[in-house]
Amino acid sequence: MPGKFALKQTSAGKFMFNLKAGNGQIILTSESYASKSGAMGGIESVRTNAGMDERYDRRTSTSGKPYFVLLAANKEPIGRSEMYSSASAMENGIKSVKENAPTAKVEEEA
Repeated sequence: MPGKFALKQTSAGKFMFNLKAGNGQIILTSESYASKSGAMGGIESVRTNAGMDERYDRRTSTSGKPYFVLLAANKEPIGRSEMYSSASAMENGIKSVKENAPTAKVEEEA
């Protein structure tokens, strides 16, 4: 099953999306956008930047868990991963974004 971008409106009226792998697991969560068109632009930015390893900012949380932030060309964050149990699990998450983002369809969720 292919990955998908799940686009939704938040309770605050903003828009955000999750990139989900084929198994339904969330692999990237977007920032909040003021408009639906802004969120769609964010999805296009993920598609554009997902294949470039240098766009992944690998980080460690204050609790010591690895995670990554996908950056646009201007170094602004586009999306953030979950917290992972190990660096190798984080690298698998990056691989999943690279594989799923370019062809993922957009589905609106309630």
